[in-house]
Amino acid sequence: MPQKKYIVRLTDQEREVCRQTVRKLNGSSQKVRRAQMLLKADADGPAWTDQQIADAFSCRTKTVENIRQRCVQAGFERALERKRRASPPVPKLLDGEQEAHIIALRMGPPPEGYANWSLRLLARRVVELEIVESVSHETIRRTLKKTN
Repeated sequence: MPQKKYIVRLTDQEREVCRQTVRKLNGSSQKVRRAQMLLKADADGPAWTDQQIADAFSCRTKTVENIRQRCVQAGFERALERKRRASPPVPKLLDGEQEAHIIALRMGPPPEGYANWSLRLLARRVVELEIVESVSHETIRRTLKKTN
C-alpha cells in the first residue's frame, strides 16, 4: 500500500464544523459529502484509506485524494467549499459600455416605419452603428432581459 501524500489532521474545531454540517445538512449536498469524507480521512480519527472512503461515498479515489490535497494545501475552509471557476464557461460577448449603448438605443424611438423595436431590428441597428462587429438577436435579448 503506497504512503499517503497528503495527511489530513483536523483540529477539534474543524471536526465539530464537519459534524455540524453533516448533522444539520448545512450547505449543498456536496459540502455535506466533503465534510463526511474529511471526517473519515482524519488521521486522528478513523483514518480510513482513500479506497474505503471512495467505496463508502460512491466516488472515485481521485476525488478523495483531491479533497485531501485541498485540505492540506489550501486549508480546511477551501476543502469544504466547492472550488470556484476562474473564468465563466462562456465569455461575455458585450462589455458594459456596449450594453449601455444597446439599452439607450432600445429606449429611444424606433426607426421610421416601425411601431416598436424588434430584437432583430435592434441587432441590425447595433451592427450598422458599429457598436459591435456582429451580434445575434439572442444576445440582445439577454442584455435587455438583465435590465428588467
